[in-house]
Amino acid sequence: MNNPQDVPKLSGFFLSCDGLDGTGKTTQCQRLVDWLQAAGFRVTTAIDPGGTALGAKLREILLFGREHTLTLRAEALLFMASRAQLVAEVIRPALARGEIVVSDRFLLANVVYQGHAGGLAPETLWSLGQFATDGLTPDLTVLFDLPVEQTRERRKQHADRMEARAEAYQHRVREGFLTEAARQPECIVRIDASPPVEQVWENVRQVVTQSLRAKGFAIREGEPPQGQ
Repeated sequence: MNNPQDVPKLSGFFLSCDGLDGTGKTTQCQRLVDWLQAAGFRVTTAIDPGGTALGAKLREILLFGREHTLTLRAEALLFMASRAQLVAEVIRPALARGEIVVSDRFLLANVVYQGHAGGLAPETLWSLGQFATDGLTPDLTVLFDLPVEQTRERRKQHADRMEARAEAYQHRVREGFLTEAARQPECIVRIDASPPVEQVWENVRQVVTQSLRAKGFAIREGEPPQGQ
């Protein structure tokens, strides 16, 4: 484990987007990136699992490697391994440079998919996640929420291994996300993904603006943030 003096001081802002596939999560996540970059911020993007050479291989196994039969614990640990590498290679260095990091999923997804929905203990996964990330957690997680039936209607791409699981599993995933948001309202903010995309975006923008301002980033009300 790193000595305290080995861990760089972090001056950036860490934002993650999460929720069921089909909620518009990835679209809104990219819109956030474009908005922040247009405002002059230095932004690093991340995807979990993935984002590194090792992570890309693990992502292929975890989401599309149907030739592999993974136990639930093996699945959870592979997600953790990908995340550990992502934090070390990408996220911590970017935060140390004072950048904003926008990640499509992070530890919350592990806790929900393998914990609340899969049957592993969520508190154990939170603990493993703290070890894997060396204690790094997002400043803000934007949780996009939509009933399972609507997410299935919206999805256009072929389902990955997680998406292809039974309807009951997907309902447990949604309930897990809502449970964790209720437990941690200060850092996990639910966004209703059912309105038109522009209204969802406006709600996301307001939430992110407030969180950035609370962290000391200069933002004028009703305007994009101004880069430092």
